Amino acid sequence: MVTWSRENWFTMVTRLVFPNREREDISCQYLGRLDTGDQKYTFVLQHSLLGRVEGEGWVARESIVQRYWVLGDPQRRSGFETRYQRNENIYYLSSSIMAGHYLSSTMEATLERQPQ
Repeated sequence: MVTWSRENWFTMVTRLVFPNREREDISCQYLGRLDTGDQKYTFVLQHSLLGRVEGEGWVARESIVQRYWVLGDPQRRSGFETRYQRNENIYYLSSSIMAGHYLSSTMEATLERQPQ
């Protein structure tokens, strides 16, 4: 779910549900700002597993790329993800998280927009 305000601020709520309940769902609540006529945006995020996060992103023709870092995290976790648009309702997600200088996890997923 995404909503916009007049000052180019957006909120977005997402939830990743894993098949057969293989692992805990991941939910995210974003607050960000996309400058008029610009492809770049900044955001803060409350992540169900990582906690409070800040980041930046770039909206391209067929993808959305973002990087982020976990605030106040002793492990110094940060991440990078790309969402590629397959069609109007389906995206492919590739995501990685680093702890310090080491890759700690990766994820690939197909994201499908749910009717409201």
